Amino acid sequence: MPRWSGTARRLLLAFGALLAVFALAALLTLRGFQRVHDGLDTAREGAESVRLALELASAVRDQYAHQAHTIIIGDESHLGFYEAAQKRVLDLLPQVRSRAATPEELAWVDEIAGATGELDRVFRERIVPAVLRGERADVKLEHDRAQLLVTRIQDRTEQLVDGFEAAIARVQARVEASERGTVRGVLALQLASALLALGLGLWVLRSVARPIARLRAGAARLAGGDLDAHIAVDSPDEFGALAQQFNAMTRSLREHQEKLLQSEKLAGIGRLAAGVAHEINNPLGVILGYAKLLRKRADDGTAGDLRIIEEETLRCREIVEGLLDLSRPLPAHPQPVDLRELTDEVLARLREAKLLDGVTVTVEGSAVARGHAQKLRQVLFNLVRNGAEAAGTGGRVDVRLGSASGAAEVAVADSGRGISQEAAGRLFEPFFTTKDHGTGLGLAVSLAIARAHGGSIEAGAAPAGGACFTLRLPGLPGGIT
Repeated sequence: MPRWSGTARRLLLAFGALLAVFALAALLTLRGFQRVHDGLDTAREGAESVRLALELASAVRDQYAHQAHTIIIGDESHLGFYEAAQKRVLDLLPQVRSRAATPEELAWVDEIAGATGELDRVFRERIVPAVLRGERADVKLEHDRAQLLVTRIQDRTEQLVDGFEAAIARVQARVEASERGTVRGVLALQLASALLALGLGLWVLRSVARPIARLRAGAARLAGGDLDAHIAVDSPDEFGALAQQFNAMTRSLREHQEKLLQSEKLAGIGRLAAGVAHEINNPLGVILGYAKLLRKRADDGTAGDLRIIEEETLRCREIVEGLLDLSRPLPAHPQPVDLRELTDEVLARLREAKLLDGVTVTVEGSAVARGHAQKLRQVLFNLVRNGAEAAGTGGRVDVRLGSASGAAEVAVADSGRGISQEAAGRLFEPFFTTKDHGTGLGLAVSLAIARAHGGSIEAGAAPAGGACFTLRLPGLPGGIT
């Protein structure tokens, strides 16, 4: 499965947080609605409890009224109505009991039930017989007792109604508080979601839109030919990585263009040299021959002048040979070359030519590359000779051979003055030199040979403060020794 990028993860988290806020607001709203719904159900149940309690009180009054009618009329004509009222009371008592929520309310219901039963016994066992017998005194006495029972029933019924209504009031208060809390919570979450959306928009603008705009502007500059285009995006995400790749691409293009210009320049010089080298070498050979011949016959003063002519003629021939080296192709079939052995040979030749007098030279390591020994010997000769000339008498040149990342390396470091900032960009240009003598072709020819082998030469600072030139060449397949 593809891995999520940093920006994708952050966008997912940001939008997920926004959705979570909206989901939380919806959940809070639904919970508020549920609480209101539950509160309304409880309120309806409370209202039903109040209705049943009031209906019980009404049924007890009807019961007592039929008792009064029996006493007033003095016969059993209202006993049927009384039976119906009594039955209604007995039916309502269990319903009211089921609505009682507290021990106190249950005690009141039990007291009502007991008083109702007592009222029924007083009426059936005492009042009715006394009425039928015409015993007014007993009827009045029992009627007063029944009236006290009815009063007690009414009082307890009113207490039940008050308790039920108080419960309804508490439920309504909770519902109202829940409504207010829900409204406040939803408003707070809506405000938070608005702020989060604003922050998300600003973050997208800063983290996505601006880097894209910078990348677009950099690409436009590059398309317009500006190889120095640089994108300043340093965020630790794919935009930063893309900017780094873009900057690396522009550097690579710039380096390739510089190499191409250098190669074209060297090729042009080589073609020019190839075209005129023979024409120049022939006159130089004649001049050199006559100068040597005349110097043998001349006196001391003239001989000195002829020696100068001979030296300058040899210098011209050296320049022509250097130009020809720029245009000569490499021989076919490269062979493994022991760079340590080649370095030792170069040092021996330089010592024989007295070019290392007064200079301490050390060699460390070994490396093997595939190439042409004669051409690579010329490169090493130029690098070591330049290092010795830069170090001067009493100086030091360190040659280190090794391998890194599948390439053979030869680093030549000297203890000289180093490379100036002005010269750093022109070291490998033909005819450019910082020495009082020399053709300025040695490094240019060496670079051309290294590139023809698929390698490179890099110039930098040496640990001792001088210059360090590193030759890198492709190693042998399967590793480098």
